Amino acid sequence: MSDETEPLFKASPIYLVPIAISILVGILCSLLFIAANIDIGYITIMPESLSGSAWNAAYFVILIAAGAYSMYFLLKRKIHFGIRLLIGVAISIVTFMLSLLYLESTFTIMGFEVGLWLLLVVSAVIAAIVTYLIFSSIKVAREIVVLLVGGSLGAFLGLTIPPLSAIFILLLLAVYDIIAVYYGPVGEIASHGLENLPGISFSFKEVHIGLGDLTFYSMLISHALIYFGEKACIFSVVGVLLGSFLAFKLLEKRGMFPGLPIPIVLGLVLMYFSSLI
Repeated sequence: MSDETEPLFKASPIYLVPIAISILVGILCSLLFIAANIDIGYITIMPESLSGSAWNAAYFVILIAAGAYSMYFLLKRKIHFGIRLLIGVAISIVTFMLSLLYLESTFTIMGFEVGLWLLLVVSAVIAAIVTYLIFSSIKVAREIVVLLVGGSLGAFLGLTIPPLSAIFILLLLAVYDIIAVYYGPVGEIASHGLENLPGISFSFKEVHIGLGDLTFYSMLISHALIYFGEKACIFSVVGVLLGSFLAFKLLEKRGMFPGLPIPIVLGLVLMYFSSLI
């Protein structure tokens, strides 16, 4: 999270609206997975054990850190074409993959048999449109795309990462977020102006919320719904929104504040607490 006009910023529940919208998108996508009874396996590379989950978390965070440092390297050297290319390729691949998955799930629920080539073509068209909107001058369209991508990607991760690995990944990401904001590439990228980096953050009034923040909020809540049920989902939503508001309160005194630690920890704690009730 970052604040362009630090002295003027005052935390308010209104700033939770984009987070709530992205979370809702993630929940709807998760319900689609549940209704379609989809099983695409896990994307983690190590088995679901204590050590395996720790390695999965380390691998996941290393990939994210590598992407952040690559963007910072390009930004520092003012290679703007490289930055746009990196963002464009990432958004295109992610959108294509998600479109293919969600279209197939939707048609499965509806009982329609659709050819693979048609799904591929439609998914490619959607990916092209989304990528165009990310770089367009239509600010509202860009922001809507970020919310949709954050929510839907989070739901995908919530489905395809097993429980112990998901907890390890979220906790390690929370730690990494602190380091990256105050001592690493994220803080440096934000200081150069996120408005110049379309697709990696959502701008709401004077506040920027990172696409990664939205994605991992949605991942936590979607994982809670898919693996632990509605009560765990509700409790985790409360934890994430409460944690986000506390983060906004702390942002009043700082120009930047890591958006993951407080919401993720509160979300996980309340998700666990729901199992005791």
